[in-house]
Amino acid sequence: MKAPDFLILYEHTVREYESDLLLKLELERRGYSVEIRQLLDPKRLAWVFGPARRRPRVLVASCMYDNEAINSHVYNNVGHCDRIVNLHWEQMLSDTQEEGAWFNMDGNAKRCVQTCWGLRTAKRLQAHGMEPKNTPVTGAVMMDFLRPEFAGYFKDKAALCAEHGLDPARHLHLYISSFGYASMGEQEVAELSAMAGTDFAGFARTNRASMAETLRWFDTYLAAHPEVELVYRRHPSEWNSPALAELCAKRPNFHVIFADSVKQWIVAADSISIWMSTAIAEVYMAGKSCCILRPLPIGHEYDPVIYKGADAVTTYDGFAAAMDAALAGTAAPFPIRREVLEGYFDTGAAPAYKRMADLLEQILREPPRDAPMGPGFKPRFNLLKYLALRGVHLLFRHRWQPKTVFAFCAPLADFAQRIYGYVEKAWIPPEERARMEARIRPFVH
Repeated sequence: MKAPDFLILYEHTVREYESDLLLKLELERRGYSVEIRQLLDPKRLAWVFGPARRRPRVLVASCMYDNEAINSHVYNNVGHCDRIVNLHWEQMLSDTQEEGAWFNMDGNAKRCVQTCWGLRTAKRLQAHGMEPKNTPVTGAVMMDFLRPEFAGYFKDKAALCAEHGLDPARHLHLYISSFGYASMGEQEVAELSAMAGTDFAGFARTNRASMAETLRWFDTYLAAHPEVELVYRRHPSEWNSPALAELCAKRPNFHVIFADSVKQWIVAADSISIWMSTAIAEVYMAGKSCCILRPLPIGHEYDPVIYKGADAVTTYDGFAAAMDAALAGTAAPFPIRREVLEGYFDTGAAPAYKRMADLLEQILREPPRDAPMGPGFKPRFNLLKYLALRGVHLLFRHRWQPKTVFAFCAPLADFAQRIYGYVEKAWIPPEERARMEARIRPFVH
């Protein structure tokens, strides 16, 4: 089987797969072969150890921070490769993160092509030692779905409400949550802090208190306004929240819905509020406004830099006034200055997916820009990971739970079950992949 010209690796399905498909379809339209694989898909030894002519020619990664990432994401997937492009999915950072070493690339990752959504990120990386040739500004592919060229891609309010049992005649308010730490116990927070080398205990307390006060605001307002349907778009980590379940039971016009993309809900909503999610950029790109709800201040070391200096609502009275204005059809000014957002999200004349495809095409045709696997990099094939992934995918194919299969050995069962969970979460059935491609294809031309 011939290797593709481009291999695109994704990590988080919801965050990345739709954009990867758009890029794949554009490259295929140009005559290239493309394959999309998940980071935990079984490795192909023929690519890793076979001749160069039988490997993917360009590796398109989801992240690429250091030599270990090059080894894990590139060498263990395709062997030696000097055409490495990072789609760079984590670009909205706090000021502390922007100055830290991790997010400014370390080691040979500085020799990879680190694509940038906007000029501010490119300048930051260059200030930390990267060359302009390796920090091209492409725009953000995920924002393309909100451009005029994609009009009709998303369902309208009536269709979306019908799917979820909501009344389309009512005012639809969307709240985009980021309270991922609110559902974590103290031990989970401590483990995460130890792993990241940052103390998240204070931020977790801010999560819990801010969430509790925000829900109190919603409870009070919805009790007085049954004509409002409030859809709470939870953070992926808020999967087990008694507070959300209690408010759903108490207020029939409060709904916790995770189905459909954030962009879909943004497009359909009549009004929007948010805490600290970087989805505020998607609100802006959709041509809408929103309110930033901040019952408590957020430490600068955790707050995305795009929120610096933003206008925020800090009291219930302020929230109620903003909601009343929205019900009357008066949209508040966007809470973040235009030049700040567009500094991080370039809004070029051409869609980002076309600019990204131009870049990938250039990298494929030209000699490598740099030598990511040159001096300073030592390749290491992870045989244990290769065998573990093969075994877990075999179990997943038959839906055999590792905790049952390996019940005789608790440590092995726990290890395999954890990987199994990641594989299960990232799995996209073939029919769903085909449906997504068919939905995107008419917009690629």
